[in-house]
Amino acid sequence: MTAYEPVIGLEVHAELETHSKMFCGCAVVDSTTGEPNRAVCPVCLGMPGALPVINQQAVEFALMVGLALHCEIPAFNQFARKSYFYPDLPKGYQISQFEYPLAINGWLDIDLPDGSTKRIGIRRAHLEEDAGKLTHAGAHSLVDLNRAGVPLLEIVSEADMRSADEAEAYARKLRTILQYLGVNSGDMSKGVLRFESNVSVRPVGSDELRTRTEIKNLNSIRALTRGTEYEIARQAKVWDSGGEVQQATMGWDEARQVTVVQRVKESSDDYRYFPEPDLPIVEISREWVERVRAALPELPDAKEARFIEALGLTRYDAVVLVAERAVAEYFEAAVQAGGDAKQVANYITGDLFRLMNQEGREREDIGGIKLTPQALAKLVTLVQQGTINHNVAKQLMETIYAEGGDPAALVEQRGLAQVSDESVLAEAVGATLDENPDEVARYLAGEDKLIKFLMGKVMRALRGKGDAQAIQRLLAEQLEARR
Repeated sequence: MTAYEPVIGLEVHAELETHSKMFCGCAVVDSTTGEPNRAVCPVCLGMPGALPVINQQAVEFALMVGLALHCEIPAFNQFARKSYFYPDLPKGYQISQFEYPLAINGWLDIDLPDGSTKRIGIRRAHLEEDAGKLTHAGAHSLVDLNRAGVPLLEIVSEADMRSADEAEAYARKLRTILQYLGVNSGDMSKGVLRFESNVSVRPVGSDELRTRTEIKNLNSIRALTRGTEYEIARQAKVWDSGGEVQQATMGWDEARQVTVVQRVKESSDDYRYFPEPDLPIVEISREWVERVRAALPELPDAKEARFIEALGLTRYDAVVLVAERAVAEYFEAAVQAGGDAKQVANYITGDLFRLMNQEGREREDIGGIKLTPQALAKLVTLVQQGTINHNVAKQLMETIYAEGGDPAALVEQRGLAQVSDESVLAEAVGATLDENPDEVARYLAGEDKLIKFLMGKVMRALRGKGDAQAIQRLLAEQLEARR
């Protein structure tokens, strides 16, 4: 069988978090909860004589994304009509951009599992309006036009990805950038961010570009990864069997975990693009671009570098912490509250993430947990001051995560302060050695691993509140004295 290499590009559709729609004054509402067909007007319903007006905030949000993706921003921009007929497009066409997009020729670096990075080209990012939402009920389809006309930014990558894992890394990184910019929530469950994967395969070592398929409207990163993996395997089987891949639009069947043909793929000619006659050309001055550039927030790569250089974090911890804006903000709030950066990072990426996983809570919801950044900072400080040890800190984390509370107050109320009195510790160590003569003899005979057993016995005798470092030293001293 032939060994194949995937060639993958992604189209990402991101709704922009403006207050009003792209070409009218209708409010942008949550399409999953709002009453259907209430945020509509003659413009977004496509009524005769209603004229669109460009949303300036949407253009600025799109500029922010373009600059964050290192794109060129052409001075000349133009909207176009893209003709196709679906019940979720009231006008019978979509206002989009075609020949003259807002941003071109950018790039995005993704992190690979081996610790290296790979640069993925960004072909273009252009503005358009979203379509409405169809709900299929038996033989009927219901349409909600609240979403019709919402500002949508389509970001098109080059076909630079060579595996589903690379596509996943690209999708996650782009989602994070959109969240940091504050232009998109990244909440894929509400449809505000949608992926389309363009996939083809070719023999390893070849540079040809074979026929591709497009998997539409992937509404989760897991669906993106699995759908892309399935399509890679399907196309390889087609070529191996002597067939040819047909250019088509595919859908992802989540229940069956397969891709299915939706329609034979259209070309750009089928959409009959032409300049939108009801909108003026958009001229973007260099002064406008620089104003937007100066207002950009700190982005993930810059934050990651700062966490490493200024706070002394490992690259792994920095990458994990910046992957979600809410997690990075939680971490920084804990550090600003006095927590040691390295210890705060350890507790977040270890015990806190474990607790959130057990609850089934997404990391982006970290701002809503009962263990506040200030409480975590106090917990870390209590450990560093020697007031409590790590075991007690973990117990307190679980309590505060579930119930809330002040770490220092809980330590006092529950008598959890660490036992650091060396005379008390030495007595506990001596008693433990006396009670376990066989293990002491085996340790002295060379079974070094028994030190952990004896350490555990001492800690249990002290109800987990002993100073671990002091106990370890006293154990070594008393065991040596018994040789």
